[in-house]
Amino acid sequence: LMQAGAAMDDEDLAVEAANKIDLFNLDRDQLSAHDIGEAASKVAVMSGVRQTLVRAQQKFAATPPGTVLDGRDIGTVVCPDADVKFFVTASPGIRAGRRFEEIINDGGEAVYDEILEDIRIRDERDTRRADSPLKPAHDAHLIDTSNMDIQTAFQAALAIIRKAQAV
Repeated sequence: LMQAGAAMDDEDLAVEAANKIDLFNLDRDQLSAHDIGEAASKVAVMSGVRQTLVRAQQKFAATPPGTVLDGRDIGTVVCPDADVKFFVTASPGIRAGRRFEEIINDGGEAVYDEILEDIRIRDERDTRRADSPLKPAHDAHLIDTSNMDIQTAFQAALAIIRKAQAV
C-alpha cells in the first residue's frame, strides 16, 4: 500500500495486497524499517488482512524444514501448536533507543521522543485490537531483553529450545 501511495484504511485494497505477498522472498531490512512497522500495525487491525496473512503464515510455517516466525500473534493465532514459543519484550524506552540507534547507524534521521511515542501508540493499538490482540501465549517463554544484548537474548532462547528438545 505504501509503495502504491494508497490509503492505509482501504481494507479491500489491503486484502488484495496481502494476497500478493510472497513470504518466501521478503526483505528483512525493509520489514524492520520503522515506517513499515507503523503501517503494518495500522493495517493489522483489519480482519480481512489478518485472516489472509494468518493463512499465508501458517502455510509458510508448515513448509519443511520448519521456520522461526516473528510477530505479535504468532504464538497465539498463527502457530498455537508450535513446539517452542517466546514472548520477547523490552521496555518501551529501551525499544525506542534501539530503534533510534538503528536508524541513525543506517544513516537516517530520527527523533527519540517521536519513536517512543510511536511505540507506545502501536503497543496500545495492538493490545486493544479485537482480532488477534497482542498478548503472550499461555505456554510462551517470556524473555525480557531490556537488560540483554542480542547475543545474550539469543543464548537465552537457545537454552529454552535445547531444554524443550531434550524432553
